[in-house]
Amino acid sequence: MLKKPQQLHKGDQVAIVSLSQGTLGEAFAKHQLELGKKRIEELDLAPVFMPYALKGIDYVKKHPEKRAADLKQAFLDPNIKGIIAAIGGDDTHQILPYLMEDEEFKQAVIKQPKLFTGFSDTTNDHLMFYRLGMQSFYGLSFLNDFAELDTQMLPYTKKTVDHFFTNPQTTVIPASQTWYEERTDFSSMQVGRPRSSHPDTGYKVLRGQGKIRGRLWGGCIDSLYDDIVGNRYPDQPDIISQYHLLLSPEEAKGKLLFIETCEEQPEPVLYREELAKLAEVGILQNVSGILVGKPQNKKYFAEYQQELLAATKAYQTPILYNVNFGHAYPHTILPYGVMAEVDLDQPKLQLLEPWFA
Repeated sequence: MLKKPQQLHKGDQVAIVSLSQGTLGEAFAKHQLELGKKRIEELDLAPVFMPYALKGIDYVKKHPEKRAADLKQAFLDPNIKGIIAAIGGDDTHQILPYLMEDEEFKQAVIKQPKLFTGFSDTTNDHLMFYRLGMQSFYGLSFLNDFAELDTQMLPYTKKTVDHFFTNPQTTVIPASQTWYEERTDFSSMQVGRPRSSHPDTGYKVLRGQGKIRGRLWGGCIDSLYDDIVGNRYPDQPDIISQYHLLLSPEEAKGKLLFIETCEEQPEPVLYREELAKLAEVGILQNVSGILVGKPQNKKYFAEYQQELLAATKAYQTPILYNVNFGHAYPHTILPYGVMAEVDLDQPKLQLLEPWFA
């Protein structure tokens, strides 16, 4: 069982860290920085920007050791109760050796578990926390959610944030009735302008019946693919393997795998290869079911379904599609390691234990 963090309380300090891309520190993102800060303060939380979080894209890229130092400092500071990733990127794996070789950091994670939330390339931070034994939350990031350019956070996402302050025994995660297009313009001229939105159709069962249960594990399938093949960074598979961050085939048994696609919107032929690699390492065929996030802008919405069904035909894996996590908006949160139940007859997703200690 993973160690659960404490829920947040009004007045708590929350750290903002740039663990991959340093967009938050660029002048062109200043209006988003101020918006996100304001939204966090409206929750009666105190945002704390860690020393290197605002150093900008070039500096953050060149200094993975500083990114790691920010995360360590956030865990060592007893006043900080939660940690929010600024955004994703593509090289988070480079901070892992600095942290996984640091006994002080690893002990802090277990003895002082804290709410940690992010998605996309932050997948590899979540896999690290999972291996260290701490429950983290695949979901929200500073720029994507708190810095939403509309006059308020997206309502469905805001309800997710509200859950940080409560701790019910079980949680039903409803399907959003609305989906939103990704913005193409993030300039200050867009502040106050709503996203284009459309009615949504709810959860879609691709295969299965009855109810299935399993503990949650997964992330961005493009990040998981890079962890296996190393096309983007040749050192990535070695680092991931060195710290055993992917599930072994035995560990995958009984898990509910959750996967979603990034903003690069991989073509179906690549998606097929990504699923094949998850099978090659023994994950895809051993999980009890799969939760699939809505693709951004619903691109390849039908094609991905066909690839999923083909890739899992031999295993007859139950699949729940069009779940609200990942790169498509709005966002819910999936806590790693939590026991979840999927009703495939009357589509429903429920977490069967509290989020927090």
